[in-house]
Amino acid sequence: MLIRQMQLGKQGITESFINNLKNQFKNSQVMKIYVLKSASRDREQIKQFREELLEKLGKNFTGRIIGFTIILRKWRKARE
Repeated sequence: MLIRQMQLGKQGITESFINNLKNQFKNSQVMKIYVLKSASRDREQIKQFREELLEKLGKNFTGRIIGFTIILRKWRKARE
């Protein structure tokens, strides 16, 4: 399984970030997104980032947070 990595910086979640993320998911099932200090060090803010990413990507994705890393997984079927 191929795991890709991206960084989320001070600009936060932009349209180009989402487009880049979608392109990366064409070749992999799992993405690790490292939240940099310039973006946030607040756990609640990182949870909001995860929720926003899942909302913009769709129902075929799930996410979890480990430390300051958001791990997104793409599934073949939509999740509830």
